[in-house]
Amino acid sequence: MKPNRPAHGQDVKQAELELCKALLRLKRPDDMRAFLRDLCTPAELQALVDRWQVVMMLSEGHAYRRIHELTGVSVTTVGRVARYLSDGHGGYGKALNQHK
Repeated sequence: MKPNRPAHGQDVKQAELELCKALLRLKRPDDMRAFLRDLCTPAELQALVDRWQVVMMLSEGHAYRRIHELTGVSVTTVGRVARYLSDGHGGYGKALNQHK
């Protein structure tokens, strides 16, 4: 039997907001790291780390191929991250502004 999961629409949005609230409650990097390690599989966490590395390198002006060479992230993923960096929901930009 599958566990109860939100069906669609508002339920999923509410669950997403609850996850965001949980993330925001964690103020210390070590606490966030522990939470992410519990929440994600090693592959999922590595994908998040890779994407964040790509965001930072793109913001520094590195070329797609150079990012691929330095990180091993596929050029396709680099392009996808670049697209969201410029035309996404603004999250990467906000995180970058907080990072600087």
